[in-house]
Amino acid sequence: MALNIISNYAANVAHRNLSASDEMATRSLSKLSSGTRVVSARDDAASMAIGARLNATTQALKTATVNVGQANSMLQIADGGMATVDDILVRMKTLSVQSSSGNMSDVERGFLNDEFTQLRDEIDRISSSTNFNGIQLLGDGGDVALEYGDLEAAGQGEAITAATGFDGIAITNNNLWAGDGEGDGVTDNNFTVSINEITVGAGTQIIMTVTANVDTTAGADAALTQSIDVTDYLTGGSKAMSAGDKGTLNFDELGLSISINNNFTAAVGVVEGGTGGDTDFGTTTATYGGSVIDTTNNTVSMAADSGQKLATAIEFQVGGGNTANDRLSINLSKVDADTLGTGTAGTETSLSDLGTDAISTAAGAQEAVEVVTRAIDDLQRARAAVGTSQNRLDFAGQNLASTQENTESARSTLLDLDVAAEMTAFTSKQILVQSGVAMLAQANQMPQNLLRLLQ
Repeated sequence: MALNIISNYAANVAHRNLSASDEMATRSLSKLSSGTRVVSARDDAASMAIGARLNATTQALKTATVNVGQANSMLQIADGGMATVDDILVRMKTLSVQSSSGNMSDVERGFLNDEFTQLRDEIDRISSSTNFNGIQLLGDGGDVALEYGDLEAAGQGEAITAATGFDGIAITNNNLWAGDGEGDGVTDNNFTVSINEITVGAGTQIIMTVTANVDTTAGADAALTQSIDVTDYLTGGSKAMSAGDKGTLNFDELGLSISINNNFTAAVGVVEGGTGGDTDFGTTTATYGGSVIDTTNNTVSMAADSGQKLATAIEFQVGGGNTANDRLSINLSKVDADTLGTGTAGTETSLSDLGTDAISTAAGAQEAVEVVTRAIDDLQRARAAVGTSQNRLDFAGQNLASTQENTESARSTLLDLDVAAEMTAFTSKQILVQSGVAMLAQANQMPQNLLRLLQ
């Protein structure tokens, strides 16, 4: 080969080899630092595509496993509620058997009946309030809302405003106001607010009364009332309210709480200032704070029941796909007083059908024994179904865990780096880089030898 100083072939070859060695060392370093064999599609496009799908499947299976755990938690809550209902039914059967005996008088049966009906109401309360994240588990929810349109101008409750001392109304017993014995919705449930001056001996008292009309049973229901003496709210009274004061009147028996402001003292004063009830709130038109208000517009209704209903079936996503086999449907049964006791066909007498005088007579108590016995059987069927679903979920969870492990292993085989092998390769490439740098330096020295010929 001719010797020249225009080009340095040896240096070019050394530089090319050094660049290749450096690039290979850089790729090896990126794999070691990331822990994966396939850093980009250029490393292995097929493995990257398959690995990406396997990774997505693995993450989906992890989420499905969480879903199974949540489903089990949900069913555990349902089972806990049913266990409590079972205890109640046992007590109700005890009361029925006791009341069936001839040694009981009507008075004693009345005491037993009071407890029996209260326990039945507790079953409904448990059924309505047992839920998981707002999802009903044992029966329909009992949430209701006020019809706030009634409190607006021209509404049937427009007199119940801040000007007359009323700041707000809250429902504290949803189950009561969700009563729908006639099956026509809750919009005909309402209450009226009145404030009256009454004569007591030589003096007077100011009484606030709330009258509630609720369809607790089929047919006409007697109005429920609760009264509070508000005489002390008069100016000079022990509860007189001044500017900025707030207060609360609790009508616990009716499931209502009414917030009041400082205008309430003036409103009570308007009633007290009348003669013969001519300014009573709820019966007349009077002046409040300079405004003439027709207080006969004092009725507020309930809005359509906004409570959650018990779903026919709840579907849980227990797989990573979008097929029927990736979902598990679980059926839940109502365990309220309207359902328990109806038997497998759903046609027998229920706990609710026993009425308010369920065990107040020996004959009624003997019928109640049969109904409660059926109710216990109905509950056990519902509880067994929950237990079956829990066991099925356990197996689904075990399968998910196994599938997740195997999928993760397959993804690892495709994408994860063999650190020992790659470290060996990286060491080799490092040596090549170092050797290339040394040889490039030597090649760059070769033209210097030609200068000696010029000396």
